[in-house]
Amino acid sequence: MLAVNNLSKSFADQVILKDISFSVGPGERVGLIGPNGSGKTTLLRSIADEERPDRGSVFIDPHARVGYLRQGLEYPSGCTLADALHDPRMEAAIEVERLAMASAFDPTRLPDYQAALDRLEALGGYPDPSARDNVLQNLGLDRVPLSLPVAALSGGQKTRLGLAKVLLGAPNLLLLDEPTNHLDLPMLEWLEGWLSHFKGAVLLVSHDRVFLDRSINRVLYLDPQTHTVRSYAGNYTSYLEQSLAEHERQWEAYKQQAAEIRRMKHDIARTMEQSRSVERSTTPRQPNVRRIAKKVANKAKSREKKLDRYLEADERVEKPKPGWQMKVEFGDLPESGKDVLRLDRVSVGYGERALLRDVTLSMRQGERIALIGENGTGKSTLIKTIVGRLHPLAGEVRLGVNVRMGYFAQEQDVLDPASTPLTTLQAIVAWGETEIRNYLHYFLFAGDQPLTPNHLLSYGERARLMLACLVAQGSNFLILDEPINHLDIPSRTQFEKALTNFEGTVLAVVHDRYFIQGFASRIWAVQGERVEEYLELGDVNPPGGS
Repeated sequence: MLAVNNLSKSFADQVILKDISFSVGPGERVGLIGPNGSGKTTLLRSIADEERPDRGSVFIDPHARVGYLRQGLEYPSGCTLADALHDPRMEAAIEVERLAMASAFDPTRLPDYQAALDRLEALGGYPDPSARDNVLQNLGLDRVPLSLPVAALSGGQKTRLGLAKVLLGAPNLLLLDEPTNHLDLPMLEWLEGWLSHFKGAVLLVSHDRVFLDRSINRVLYLDPQTHTVRSYAGNYTSYLEQSLAEHERQWEAYKQQAAEIRRMKHDIARTMEQSRSVERSTTPRQPNVRRIAKKVANKAKSREKKLDRYLEADERVEKPKPGWQMKVEFGDLPESGKDVLRLDRVSVGYGERALLRDVTLSMRQGERIALIGENGTGKSTLIKTIVGRLHPLAGEVRLGVNVRMGYFAQEQDVLDPASTPLTTLQAIVAWGETEIRNYLHYFLFAGDQPLTPNHLLSYGERARLMLACLVAQGSNFLILDEPINHLDIPSRTQFEKALTNFEGTVLAVVHDRYFIQGFASRIWAVQGERVEEYLELGDVNPPGGS
């Protein structure tokens, strides 16, 4: 259904993709993974004919209906929800019905009728009237008025709108770039179930490890060092096991090769020394002995040439290179009191509309709590109330003694768009430029990237910058609203390790189930207008459940 052949792409002198070749057939659900910046979005854009490759070709079955979910969706000015969800199949179906009636009276219209039928079939056949309501409900958009301008939607709602539009187009080839961003747990599970029954082909980019485990049956790893792809059978866990085993085999082969090279060099040195020793201990009056020494020297030179050929051979095993990964280390922190946060009958919302009521909860020093719930139920509103951006509608929010809060905002609006990573850090720490540049390097800002205006940074780069600010401020109470949404898998892993070693307290809004299971000591789950407390993710009752 999809075949990519020797595709290459560079920007200026920077190679992004090199001789990429693979195919995806019906029923295959392929996860395209790799660190941020490795070229995943560029590859999807090239497949969707939105980016012209330098070399190579893309073949898509002529009968394929492609559904492409982009990152950072943009809609025309004044576009409403109804406009965005417009289904061309509806127009095609109406045209078929019109021409069917016309052909009954005028047989000369039969070719037009057949052409209209062919167009409707190419679009996916007659639309299912209930499909739109079902998709909108499962993506949490059913309560949004169809007349509402798309510009009024949140970033997460726009992503879900794009996903709804793709799914409603009856595609049989899906290209999905980060479809899980901004999806809550019920929506994630619905999308996993939908994909499990999808009969077409899927190529998707995601950093959600549980989602990948449940949704794909093959992995394409885009290597940022070679700019090529490797294919692995199975889901993400299977890929990880194969990749680690492959890495171990390469290390073992490299160590054996290094031992063989040392042996060959030692043999050459010993042979040369033997030849020189004979030459030093003899005189020209002993030509026969010296001839033997010369033969020994020639043997050593021959072995040197053999070693040179061995070192230049294509079969030589390269030393495994560690990937450049984000390094997060929370240093010495001021110690807070034992009681960090107390919510006493707190109600939050906007104006007279309360989203959450009578929230009474507390956090102790060192706890890690995950705040979960469906989108739009008030999680971010509660977080903004705790950090002081909003006043509670009722009740009281109390912080403990010597609590120093660090806030990671989901909307990334705490960053000044006109500043740069360098000036952003300069505003909060008394460090020199060289020290800040070295520090930012731990968060993968290299070269002149610290001088790039914040508004030109990618979502992932902004997320890393915000994490860098939190670490630099020395906060002992981290309040994180979707902190890993735009981080790739290696960066998520490093961040998880850092939180494990973090001695402070953490409250995080997060939907990554892998992250929650490894991070949270308790769960706060939004249920209706209340927030209930649980020990584990599996204990959480669905809304309306018993």
